[in-house]
Amino acid sequence: MESVVPEDHEYVIPRKEVTSMEDMQMWEKSEAYKEYVGFLLALNEAVQGKPLSGICPVTDITTGMLSLLDKLDQWIDETPPMEQPQRFGNQAFRKWYAKLKEGALDLLQSALPEKFYPAIPEIMVYLVEGFGNATRIDYGTGHEMSFLMLLCCLFKIGAFVESDKVAVVCQVFNRYLNLVRKLQLTYRMEPAGSHGVWSLDDYQFVPFIWGSSQLIDHPRIEPKSFLQPDVVESFSKEYMFIGCIEFINKVKTGLFAEHSNQLWNISGVNSWTKVNSGLIKMYKAEILAKFPVIQHVLFGSLLPFKVAESNRPIMPLRMNMASRTSGGFVRPGAPS
Repeated sequence: MESVVPEDHEYVIPRKEVTSMEDMQMWEKSEAYKEYVGFLLALNEAVQGKPLSGICPVTDITTGMLSLLDKLDQWIDETPPMEQPQRFGNQAFRKWYAKLKEGALDLLQSALPEKFYPAIPEIMVYLVEGFGNATRIDYGTGHEMSFLMLLCCLFKIGAFVESDKVAVVCQVFNRYLNLVRKLQLTYRMEPAGSHGVWSLDDYQFVPFIWGSSQLIDHPRIEPKSFLQPDVVESFSKEYMFIGCIEFINKVKTGLFAEHSNQLWNISGVNSWTKVNSGLIKMYKAEILAKFPVIQHVLFGSLLPFKVAESNRPIMPLRMNMASRTSGGFVRPGAPS
């Protein structure tokens, strides 16, 4: 996978383009949409059957991005929550976020070789937007999407290459996932636009997609297995899907079928391959086709808001893109 960006490429500061429901049709035909979905599916395929601890090539860029995330984690420790009356939305998050915003340029310059510096003013916007909203002190799938767009852009400029795909998921994205969980717990962040029990999770979506791909053809773990405490305890550090279940069990109380109904329904699906393809369809329908999420997406020169010239994404795929249908799983005997 080679960079598609020439040396004289003109970078721009990303901005919002989806301002009405009419713009949503353009979004789904756009180059940004094709590139983003192609990126998700290429990495989905790359990690099929691979645990988080598996051996994969690690480049200087991967190491640099991990160091960047470690620095952000350190800033959480240096910015403890404030004493305040309200339960949710600790205002210390605004101090942490201000550090992120102010330090984004330096963070990316430390993580990337100098030849990629011209791209930083464009891609740093996705980094800043990837950890939540400082005004509302919330976090959701739109923020997750922004960080994923940063990773996608790093492939587009040639910083990440074909051989980095597994490390980007199993190391960089997984490190990001642990970091945003720490943010959520430390600063009691509200879920942004949560669907409640009818969504997969209050905060994340993509780790369920890539995490279910990791579990395809696993000799022991079936979809129904993630309801078993011993499986969660044994495998949460190896598979992102199981790690997500562990986190939900940590922060929620009551019956799993009630507080995480969609996931309970998924436990009734008979194979991880079906779970994975169903989650991709659900993501397209419940996240990528929803105006309240896409109105916040930022478009620049790397992920442009223009009609794609072809359906071929930058990332070569051996699998067909799942067509968009309405999302959701129905398990026999599911509570209504």
